[in-house]
Amino acid sequence: MASENLTSSEFIRHHLQNLTFGQHADGSWGIAHGAEQAKEMGFWALNIDTLFFSVGLGVLFLYFFNKAAKQATAGVPSGLQNFVEWVVEYVDNSVKESFSGGNNPLIAPLALTIFIWIILMNTMDLIPVDYLPHLAGMVGIPYLKVVPTTDPNLTFAMALGVFALILYYSVKMKGLGGFMGELCFHPFPKFLMPFNLFLEGVSLIAKPISLALRLFGNMYAGEMIFILIALLPLGIQWTLALPWAIFHILIVLLQAFIFMTLTIVYLSMAHEESH
Repeated sequence: MASENLTSSEFIRHHLQNLTFGQHADGSWGIAHGAEQAKEMGFWALNIDTLFFSVGLGVLFLYFFNKAAKQATAGVPSGLQNFVEWVVEYVDNSVKESFSGGNNPLIAPLALTIFIWIILMNTMDLIPVDYLPHLAGMVGIPYLKVVPTTDPNLTFAMALGVFALILYYSVKMKGLGGFMGELCFHPFPKFLMPFNLFLEGVSLIAKPISLALRLFGNMYAGEMIFILIALLPLGIQWTLALPWAIFHILIVLLQAFIFMTLTIVYLSMAHEESH
């Protein structure tokens, strides 16, 4: 429920503000109070809530999958083992269908990590928007965004990690000369090298940007709708929030699947000898 002490615009701004730690304009270090102060802190400011929830959910993922692996049995499996085996098999099949770059032991574990981690982070969007921020406010925490994927810093960090792997495998599999040859001499003849370099460079840079912005944009829009619903009278909130939450479950899963699949496809392209 929306706070009675905030106007609608203040309520929206408050719920879209990260808990940011950095250096104030006067040289002191501390928590930013408002978006303007967070902006003044510059590049080295840390969104503590994004770090806390993303790392915490990553640890949760590792704990349960490690527990399932240790307790795996050839007899009657537990519910957790059934679930983990189904997810691993699903991701493994996705890799076999989309990755044509030979045998790379990194791809399947990377795809599994991306898929489950993003699902967990996206699922935080289904928690009522006021619940955790209200609890945080009771202990003196002024801001709290609980959905890490609504923070472009996180989605771009993940996309840049994938981009680094794309560059690494492009050079490793094709050699530096082969990789540069793809950028400079395709798709047009060699005398159009500047044009080729521009086209291929834009295509290469677009990969991490599209990965990051697609995930961020969809989750940010979903969170914004939940915030707007929270501003409505209580009876209308339940009427709208439940159908939107059910529909949003599809978005939560779909965005994780898209990010995973595109990662597999991009890395497969990086392993190919030529276009």
